[in-house]
Amino acid sequence: MKGGVIGMVKPCNVARPTTHLAEISHCTTYTNHRTTQLSVKSSWNSDGSGPARVAHRVASLDQKWREYQGIKNWEGLLDPLDDCLRHEILRYGDFIEAAYRCFEFDTSSPDYARCKFTKKTMLDRCGLGGSGYKVTKNLHATCGVQLPGWIDRMPSWASTNSSWIGYVAVCDDDKEIARLGRRDVVIAYRGTATCLEWVENLRAMLTSLPDDMAPEKKKAMVQQGFLSMYTSATDVCPSLRDMVREEISRIIETYGNEPLSVTVTGHSLGAALATLTAYDLTSTFKHSPMVTVVSFGGPRVGNQNFRSQLESNGTQILRIVNSTDVITKVPGFLVDIGSNDVAKRSVGLQGWLQKQVDEVGDWFGYAEVGKELRLTSEASPYLTKSDFATCHDLKTYLHLVDGFVSSSCPFRTTAKRLLTGVKQEKQKILVR
Repeated sequence: MKGGVIGMVKPCNVARPTTHLAEISHCTTYTNHRTTQLSVKSSWNSDGSGPARVAHRVASLDQKWREYQGIKNWEGLLDPLDDCLRHEILRYGDFIEAAYRCFEFDTSSPDYARCKFTKKTMLDRCGLGGSGYKVTKNLHATCGVQLPGWIDRMPSWASTNSSWIGYVAVCDDDKEIARLGRRDVVIAYRGTATCLEWVENLRAMLTSLPDDMAPEKKKAMVQQGFLSMYTSATDVCPSLRDMVREEISRIIETYGNEPLSVTVTGHSLGAALATLTAYDLTSTFKHSPMVTVVSFGGPRVGNQNFRSQLESNGTQILRIVNSTDVITKVPGFLVDIGSNDVAKRSVGLQGWLQKQVDEVGDWFGYAEVGKELRLTSEASPYLTKSDFATCHDLKTYLHLVDGFVSSSCPFRTTAKRLLTGVKQEKQKILVR
């Protein structure tokens, strides 16, 4: 599984979405200067309203579903962006938005850091009642960072170490199963929300995977904080790893005799946990179904050995990256000397670089994983702000995916997924 990047140049105008059509060469620069002020909060609609965007049906994936899940590394589907793949990416993004909407952010609420809705109602309450999926498992993550004694003097919400992080949903609608070509299982993770999750984000040093996740001792290493959140448990809350393994084991036992896929999707911290989850599933289950990651705005997760193990396990990863999003450039630094053309041309330089990497790379040397679909806020004629929050916002990511056409025509002005205002939302974005 070789990495790749699809880039963007400038906004343009196309009459309709394109799928491998020559008409993309007729794109023209967008020139409408009408300005409207909209407001967005972050990655969710605080009142849970909004259309069920994944409810409508599109063309059947049929026998090509494995290609859309990355079995051929999305060859020929990203540039130009295939319309069916666009729909699938946006569909999985909606499941992440549902995770945000379900989470109780109100620190004054007795249900802070829990899910606001029941399993039976959560998708419907989040506008995804027509998605064809049902939630089968709530997922919680625990921060394993050791707290100082003075934390007891802080408000109780500041020391919340276990919180609702997402859910598992299984497609149970016959028509959707037929359209997808298989029964799909979604594991969706939200991004950072609690104080201790922010602390875990800052624990950037690489650490070795535990023996039960890397029995062959291949020196696969991952970010310490992400691993802590995936493997930590309390007396009353099992680890995220154990909850995922138990539920996927049950699902495989129930549906293992039919075409089955597991799609792990997440934003920000959730993107990192999605990558760890996929690694764990393909390492744990000898005959696991096809496992694919669709991540948005994710940070780096592990080193080169971690990437090699992902590839050898057959894990397919599609990373959606906004080039103006700082989170996608951290933590640590990239170590990928083998693909550095300059280093290849100079044995002396490569040797020197390797020496420097050996000294610090064990602790801070990261490697990108999977296939990358690189977008940029600068391509959208609807985005004029490029602050940190806007660039990292899940809504921004979904807006850019909806508008992207190809590297030569990076944004279609007929994109339907525009940023929409919500009364309770606070952060302002100017669009034109």
